[in-house]
Amino acid sequence: MNDVENLVETLALEPIEVNLFRGRATDSDGPRIFGGHVIAQALLAAYETVQDRVCHSIHCYFIRPGDPKVPILYEVDRARDGSSFTTRRVIAIQHGRQIFNLAGSFQVPEEGWEHQAEMPVVPSPEELGDGGEQMKAMIDQMPEEQRRWMSRPRPIDQRPVNPRLQSEVRPPFSNIWMRAKAPIGDDPRLHQVLLAYASDMSLLETALRPSGRGWQTPGMQSASLDHAVWFHRPSNFNDWHLYVQNSPSASGGRGFILGQVFTQDGKLIASVAQEGLIRQRKV
Repeated sequence: MNDVENLVETLALEPIEVNLFRGRATDSDGPRIFGGHVIAQALLAAYETVQDRVCHSIHCYFIRPGDPKVPILYEVDRARDGSSFTTRRVIAIQHGRQIFNLAGSFQVPEEGWEHQAEMPVVPSPEELGDGGEQMKAMIDQMPEEQRRWMSRPRPIDQRPVNPRLQSEVRPPFSNIWMRAKAPIGDDPRLHQVLLAYASDMSLLETALRPSGRGWQTPGMQSASLDHAVWFHRPSNFNDWHLYVQNSPSASGGRGFILGQVFTQDGKLIASVAQEGLIRQRKV
């Protein structure tokens, strides 16, 4: 566990004024900050201004690439505190400019009618074996930069049900088991925050599958544009979760992806939607 990044520590915020927080990123992901990192810290900043309520949805826009070499300021606007619902807006700032914003809604816990979609039948994470071993079997066929990026220690354990090489043409859906590697603790808000972090992983790859391209294809420009998560039920993100993804549409240099997150016993705990840039430039 020594080589595993502890996301609870990495994502921690420093309060610097009322409604203003400072966060930091790591430079291990390359020249820009991973989108899930900013989503998670913005949700944490909103939670710092909310009491006794649970986030049920976030809606995010990525405006500029994040710079991993400098801190990120998170400014929270306390838009509304109602009898049942609380609304917050969070702006992430670097170099004096917005790089990201989030709108979040929080609700007093209550009981209500329930139904949910069924989880697809797929091999269990135990049947699939270690995700790192899956990757090692494919890594020799990857370009050098992708080999280096995929070989580094990662905070989220992933076990793809239907992995592919980026040059393979596949239908636009994927299933991935995932969980946080380092212990999260007992705070349910942190389990939700780390799920939000992981929700930005692998979505654009799903949209690229029919094209036979990947993020390391020469000339490929890809980035998250907007991202939404609806949290349906609490869960323990140190346990395995199945991330079911499909891309109903790609057009105009953009890919649209829908996701569902299930616990291993089949409870639907979150739904995700994202649109991202998938643009092929001439090399």
